[in-house]
Amino acid sequence: MRDENDIRECISQDIREFYKLKKVRERFIPGESAIKYAGRVYDDAELINLVNASLDFWLTAGKYAANFEKELADLLGVKYCLLTNSGSSANLLAMTALTSPLLRERRLLPGDEVITTASGFPTTLNPIIQNNLKPVFVDIELGTYNVKARNIKGALTDRTKAIFVAHTLGNPIELAEVMKVVKNNDLWFVEDNCDALASRYDGRYTGTFGHLSTCSFYPAHHITTGEGGAVLTDDPLLRRVVLSLRDWGRDCWCEPGHDNTCGRRFGWQLGDLPLGYDHKYIYSHVGYNLKITDLQAAIGVAQLKKLPAFAKARRENFSHLYACVKKYEEYFILPSATERSDPCWFGFPLVVRESAPFTRDLIVQKLEERHIATRTLFGGNLTKQPAYADITYRCADDLGNTNQVMDTLFWIGVYPGLSDDHITYVCDTFGQTIGTLA
Repeated sequence: MRDENDIRECISQDIREFYKLKKVRERFIPGESAIKYAGRVYDDAELINLVNASLDFWLTAGKYAANFEKELADLLGVKYCLLTNSGSSANLLAMTALTSPLLRERRLLPGDEVITTASGFPTTLNPIIQNNLKPVFVDIELGTYNVKARNIKGALTDRTKAIFVAHTLGNPIELAEVMKVVKNNDLWFVEDNCDALASRYDGRYTGTFGHLSTCSFYPAHHITTGEGGAVLTDDPLLRRVVLSLRDWGRDCWCEPGHDNTCGRRFGWQLGDLPLGYDHKYIYSHVGYNLKITDLQAAIGVAQLKKLPAFAKARRENFSHLYACVKKYEEYFILPSATERSDPCWFGFPLVVRESAPFTRDLIVQKLEERHIATRTLFGGNLTKQPAYADITYRCADDLGNTNQVMDTLFWIGVYPGLSDDHITYVCDTFGQTIGTLA
């Protein structure tokens, strides 16, 4: 009779054969195949991990989650990593953590101001609003599309308590200037690293500068677990708060399936509860259930091993596209890496110049007709979005560049699923399209 390990190995071998058959059917046909802006890139390793996790039938976070958290923290060089069910949840947890009573006089209170940008993805802004805090919008730079770091100091008031900004499309913000403002004014800094995993600033990984930082593992991002994200920190108190908020708001820190880690499960007296009330059901925060599953984490463990190759491919694809489009610089503002940075690009952004003989909408239409996927810079100017019509906010400047980007920027993919043939087709199509429009 075969044992469990023999059966698992047979299943794994079948998965390898299955993946080979599936891969053989994939081929690129210029002009017919879709050139995606992003997508999942995987092989049999992710499939084997996923099936092994399903055979374990541990349906919440388990050994794969613990492994993934440790390996990601070790890779980036931070002490703590807490996995979540999405990058959006990670952002919510990070900002909500700063309102915890455990932070005493440093906790954020309703009405406190948080510096951010109006250009980007809404789930950087939403946690500010959801915590009854006031967003203060600073404009962005053209070329880098990051917050104007030099303008942050002028946006401060006595109610400013935090900065929460993202590294746009993988391009690091001007961290030296931002960190100077943070330290000189005793501010919290939350670093949205969801689009920038493996980017570096001054040789150091982004996601390691903030008091808290976040990652997303949505299929479009640098690695994927399908749905998933993470909060990272070096601060043990912030870790404790995030863990509580993520796990229903409970005061207990036992891992799933474990009891009495503290050794005094029935020896606590908190709030107005009776002495000895079960610590597993004592709640110190108004929290959520935002945990990842072990099936998702199993995929992440395999994906993380591929991150160096993925990052290399992104940078190479970006460089190839840059060399191609540079000849049309009279029509476009080309992307520029932040000084002292080495981006792991999420996309290749282009702003159509006002003097160009075509609009953003027209060239996007032509590219989409040739099956080249394009995207705008997420929500554009978020203050123009219907969801935020009634929120209270303050603009530190006129958001002129933010508005220009909303009207004229588009971006195309550089993700590792694009081969040299894909990139060559994109370059050829740019040349043909611009030749027609110009």
